[in-house]
Amino acid sequence: MKTLPMVAIALSFAASVHAAIRVEPVEYKQGDTTLRGQLVYDDAATGKRPGVLVVHEWWGLNDYAKMRAKMLAEAGYVAFALDMFGDGKTTEHPEEAGKWATAIAANQQLGVDRFNAAWDLLKKNERVDAAHIAAIGYCFGGSTVLTMAFSGADLDGVASFHGITPAEPTGKVTASILVCIGAADPFIPAEQVATFQENVAAAGADWQLVLYADAKHSFTNPGAGDRGLPALAYNEKADKRSWALLLDFLAEVCK
Repeated sequence: MKTLPMVAIALSFAASVHAAIRVEPVEYKQGDTTLRGQLVYDDAATGKRPGVLVVHEWWGLNDYAKMRAKMLAEAGYVAFALDMFGDGKTTEHPEEAGKWATAIAANQQLGVDRFNAAWDLLKKNERVDAAHIAAIGYCFGGSTVLTMAFSGADLDGVASFHGITPAEPTGKVTASILVCIGAADPFIPAEQVATFQENVAAAGADWQLVLYADAKHSFTNPGAGDRGLPALAYNEKADKRSWALLLDFLAEVCK
C-alpha cells in the first residue's frame, strides 16, 4: 500500500487546520430599527461565492436558523441569517411569536424593507458574487421569501420549508421557486396549496412543490416537538430529503 509523503501529509493537515467556518454577528439598520443578524462563511474558500439569505421561523432568529446558515456555509455559500423582528429577539411562546409575525404580515412594506436591508448587506460583502443571491426560509420565513419572489425581487431562487402564501404575485416572478411542505401539516390546508399552484402557474414561474408523507409543521426542525404543540413534529426522513433537494436546487439556480 502506498503512503503519502510526509510533506504532503503536513500540507494537508495545515490546510484542514486553516479551513474554518467563520461566524460573524452583524448589527445593521432598517430605518431606525437595529437588526442583529449572523454572517457565516468558509474562510478557506477563495473567490466570490453565491450568497444565501436565511429567514427564520416566527420564533425569531434563534439557533435553528443560525444552524442552517452554518450548513449552507459548509456547502460553499456565504450565508446570512437575517433578523426580521429587530434586535435579534427570540421567543419560546406561540402567542408572542404570533404577535411579531402578524405585525410584519399586516405591514407588508415593512417586511420587504427588513428583507432588503439584509439583501443589500449580503450583496456588498466582499466574498459574495452579487449576481447570484438566493433566499430560504422556514414557516414565517418561508412565506417571507415567497412574498419576495412574488414581488419580482431579483433573486436566483427562493426555497420555502413548511411555509406557503396564498397571495397573488404583484410583480414579474423571475426567481425559481422550491416549496417543501408536510402532507400532514394542519397549518397548510389543501385549498391553500391549490391556490398557490394556480398563482405560480398563472405567473409563468419556474416552480416545484414537494409534499412529504406523514410530515407535520416544522418537520425540518429537530426541536419542533419540544414546544408541546401537536401540530409540530420533526421528521428526520423528510428533513434529510428536503435538504438534499435544496442543495441541488441552489446548485442549479446559482450558477
